[in-house]
Amino acid sequence: MQIQVNTDNFIHGDERVVEISEAAVEADLGYFSDRLTRIEVHLKDQNADKHGPDHIRCTMEARPRGMDPIAAHHDAADIRAALKGAAKTLRGRLNSTFAKLDPHR
Repeated sequence: MQIQVNTDNFIHGDERVVEISEAAVEADLGYFSDRLTRIEVHLKDQNADKHGPDHIRCTMEARPRGMDPIAAHHDAADIRAALKGAAKTLRGRLNSTFAKLDPHR
């Protein structure tokens, strides 16, 4: 499973941001790695230079093998919380999608 991290002009996509993003994806979505080809992480500062609550938006898009992409997003005050929230939501959506395909229902 490939992990791709994208940031906007207000979030510096340095090595630390990539490291935190990859760790969040592996922690929450790692057990899907054999069913996914890629996960794209998009980080955006919605307020740009202004400050305010929940101004960081993380959108995660999972690419399951042979299926359409599945996405989720979460808004939070910092990057770690936004990543964790988006990963948790995406994990729920992937669990639901794969459970529907599971023949053991």
